[in-house]
Amino acid sequence: MGSLESNWAESCQFKPLDAEEFRKQAHQMVDFIADYYKTIESYPVLSQVRPGYLHSCLPESAPYRPESFDTILRDIQKHIIPGMTHWLSPNFFAFFPATVSTAAFLGEMLCTCFNAVGFNWLASPAATELEMIVMDWLANMLKLPKTFMFSGTGGGVIQNTTAESILVTLIAARDQALDIIGVENTHRLAVYGSDQTHSTFIKISKLAGISPRNIRSIPTTIDTDFSLSPILLREVVEADVAAGLIPLYLCATMGTTSTAAVDPIEPLAEVANEHGIWVHVDAAYAGSACICPEFRHYFNGIERVDSLSLSPHKWLLTYLDCCCLWVKNPSSLVKALNTNPEYLRNKPSESDSVVDYKDWQLGTGRRFKSLRLWLVLRSSGVMNLQSHIRSDIRLAKMFERLVKSDPRFEVVVPRKFAMVCFRLNPYSQFYSGYTEMLNRKLLEWVNSTGRVYMTHTIVGGVYMLRFAVGATLTEECHVAAAWELIMAGAEVLLKGDL
Repeated sequence: MGSLESNWAESCQFKPLDAEEFRKQAHQMVDFIADYYKTIESYPVLSQVRPGYLHSCLPESAPYRPESFDTILRDIQKHIIPGMTHWLSPNFFAFFPATVSTAAFLGEMLCTCFNAVGFNWLASPAATELEMIVMDWLANMLKLPKTFMFSGTGGGVIQNTTAESILVTLIAARDQALDIIGVENTHRLAVYGSDQTHSTFIKISKLAGISPRNIRSIPTTIDTDFSLSPILLREVVEADVAAGLIPLYLCATMGTTSTAAVDPIEPLAEVANEHGIWVHVDAAYAGSACICPEFRHYFNGIERVDSLSLSPHKWLLTYLDCCCLWVKNPSSLVKALNTNPEYLRNKPSESDSVVDYKDWQLGTGRRFKSLRLWLVLRSSGVMNLQSHIRSDIRLAKMFERLVKSDPRFEVVVPRKFAMVCFRLNPYSQFYSGYTEMLNRKLLEWVNSTGRVYMTHTIVGGVYMLRFAVGATLTEECHVAAAWELIMAGAEVLLKGDL
């Protein structure tokens, strides 16, 4: 009993949240983070560790007694940071950027502070109503029709990822169709995208119960800059109808992952509308650019689609994860995703006078993520966000000019937004396999230096390098230095030293 009493005394002294200890450690952490941002260029952009490295650095089991915060911070510096690929490095030009800002960080601190689980209005009215307001703010910045806003007949919600936005709208479209044709005809439903639509579209369609045989990935060509052809879409849809299938859902893309291609919304929507197809626009990357008037034409025809999503964490400085989804007909989402157990029943919800966001998403629990977007919009203002996007595009244009100035290199597809697809091609008479080998080796050499990180893609059978400008800390000097490094790699490669 003495041992039990001793353990009980120890456990009584444990305070998971002490205001003054929190203040002390939080200040330490802010200093640590600020120093990390300040020195981030000193780290290799792409982590140089080998698989399993961390197992040899950390104990096999958790400590029995607590360890000091100073010890934990030292281990983060010594063991965790070397295993990081630094997405916030100004020399990160891979994939698409994951942008950040002071405002968004502070918003995330508040979100974590409140720890509100805003599944319905009553669980935290401010969480629900601020999200509704912020979604309308952003819709207004994009000049979306009122049919997508709470101030009109639609509405918006913050999802975690684009994949979730596509899945919930596909489920809503599916259930809407099955109400008419019957569940027994699920196997006849067909969905459409291009071969440049995000790779998760096939996975999502399977999760929604679409037969893999009915998932259409329509080929694109360099003639249309790898955008989806409305003519081909019509041919595929009409062939499916003739075969007894039921066209259900089209996912058009604004800013494809491989080349930032833009599918023409208006003519695609015209085809889809004729056949009662739900049209979703995945504008995860490039949609944010439409807050600038000069890019708004890419949204021409948006009034003819059913849903639209874009990811402010890619270009609007909001940290992961933040994917904004707007729908014309919120009731279709709610009908498909509604759950209403007794323990969540309440008068405001039953009065239909409030929004319960649990019925707009896959799960129930949700964080107060609109705080991040709210702080970004208020602290930056539309003017500075437009300037941020234009600055990234200006840097991408600069890189494009540098590529074109060297006859050994070529821009493979016309630049769109802030991404340049290019390759080393000094010997046009050589077979394509040789050019691909050169570029694979060049990419490997550049990334192995740790000074820059880029990625590649293959489109239309052509292997190319992707240079995506957009990390929050990137400046002109970083783009220029990256080009110098790429040219140095080409020199080494062409001399046969690799």
